[in-house]
Amino acid sequence: MNIFEKRKILRAQLDLNIKSLEKSIDALSYSYEKCRDIGEKKEYSPGEQEKFEALTSRFARTSDILTQKVLKTVFILLQENVRTIIDAANLLEKLEIIELADDLLNIRELRNQIAHEYQMTELNSLFMDVLKYVPELKKIINELKKYLKEVFAASVK
Repeated sequence: MNIFEKRKILRAQLDLNIKSLEKSIDALSYSYEKCRDIGEKKEYSPGEQEKFEALTSRFARTSDILTQKVLKTVFILLQENVRTIIDAANLLEKLEIIELADDLLNIRELRNQIAHEYQMTELNSLFMDVLKYVPELKKIINELKKYLKEVFAASVK
């Protein structure tokens, strides 16, 4: 397989990953609106807790698609040797896709908290952190899509 064929395959994979990311962000936005209306409480009803658990799950999934699929493909296409999430965040800042590398690092840390078992006493704090970072995650995705349109002419909305 020559370089042209490999890049064509990678571009097709990038387009598929972006479509997956867009579906995920739509589901996340739906949950975000419901949970934003609920807001912060000392205690949540079982129905409210279920809505926040859906939000956290969708946040983690969207974050994973962004970092583990879309960005990895982008970095391969850019021929960048990105080994860690810190490297990825720093490169995105350098490319002016994100304002601060810490934004992506905080999202990744929050995703890790969601993925690992957390104590019930920490749920309210976790829920509020997710509510705080959903707009930032959406902003990063939108800026990345703008960048991809410019650089790769990727078929993004």
